[in-house]
Amino acid sequence: MTIEQIISLSEKKCSKAFALADDIALYNQEKVLKAFWDNKIALRHFTQTSGYGYGDEGRDTLNRVYAQCFGAEKAVVSPNILSGTHALTLGLFGILRPGDVMLSVTGEPYDTLKDVICGENIGSLKDFGVTYQSVPLKRGKINLERVLKIISEKKIAMLYLQRSRGYEWRDSLTVQSISEFVKAVRKAGYEGCIFVDNCYGEFVEKQEPTDVGADVICGSLIKNPGGGLAQTGGYIAGKEKYITQVEGRVTSPSIGGEVGSYAYGYQYFYQGLFLAPHTVKECIKGSLLIGMAMTLLGYKTLPVMSKTPCDITRSVIFNDEKKLIDFIQSVQEVSPVDSFVTLMPWDMPGYEDAVIMAAGCFVQGSSIELSADAPVKPPYVAYIQGGLTYEHCKIALKRMLQKLI
Repeated sequence: MTIEQIISLSEKKCSKAFALADDIALYNQEKVLKAFWDNKIALRHFTQTSGYGYGDEGRDTLNRVYAQCFGAEKAVVSPNILSGTHALTLGLFGILRPGDVMLSVTGEPYDTLKDVICGENIGSLKDFGVTYQSVPLKRGKINLERVLKIISEKKIAMLYLQRSRGYEWRDSLTVQSISEFVKAVRKAGYEGCIFVDNCYGEFVEKQEPTDVGADVICGSLIKNPGGGLAQTGGYIAGKEKYITQVEGRVTSPSIGGEVGSYAYGYQYFYQGLFLAPHTVKECIKGSLLIGMAMTLLGYKTLPVMSKTPCDITRSVIFNDEKKLIDFIQSVQEVSPVDSFVTLMPWDMPGYEDAVIMAAGCFVQGSSIELSADAPVKPPYVAYIQGGLTYEHCKIALKRMLQKLI
């Protein structure tokens, strides 16, 4: 088959999955719109503020809109949260206390969080007396039996779940699987905090983890909820008692969420959230198309094409270093920004292996824009995510196939 025939056949085979993505986007768009209507969003909410930011309507109302969209009691949304890792760090340090035990039930967390939890003499949770344990996944799923045994034997302050796969060859967690886990541990008498790293998962399904009983979720605004417009920022949402604690970490315990200004105004945070359901749909359609084409060529990809994606990330296994690098480079070559750059693997801060990363984005490092990255090590798995438009994903696929075929 020609490249054009592969792409055309892939689109036909994805037609039902595309229709489901449209349905989810419509549902989530109505949900976001209702939050805007209920909170009476007006032009004044976009206004810039300075200094302490007392009575900042834009900030306070944005918090309420996010909380409503995510089925949470309270949220803190801030342009001063730098990344998903930063949002997670604020959440963990805001909630956990010396002597607490944190249990990761989805195996080891993403590379950039490991030093936050277990680093030595760098201000980590370990340095402040928080103990950490993890339970490896069992055949790609939470080992519920093992988790239930641990929580029956000792007091665990927090159960930590990473929704996305990170640099693991596994499926991301569905909201349904999170719901089943929450019900099982609550039935067993667990009363601590259930904390979910929600990065890459917002608006991919009709529900969020906080809709099904998770106590806290965290994420980055340069991923899904920023809709491609937010230029910085992150959020933490969930039960009021926990978010109030987190506010004290975002600012200070004496002032909490009462202060915080933003001299550039809040328009893009609101507008990005409004666009997020549609933008996420474009990402999902692009992911499905690329996944189908790679499957037709004989490559293994996750999620498999018979499953509905539950985040915006797709992994493709190459078993070949050159093919991996060619694949990542092809994404950079069709980017709207820095398309002329030739990518090479490098030792990126926070990662254990050399990483090659394509991110020719309007917002530096944005994962809602089409990007791809990979640790350069066997079995040479590429992780591709984002895409502000389906058309861009389709053009990128053409370049990928030109390099691979």
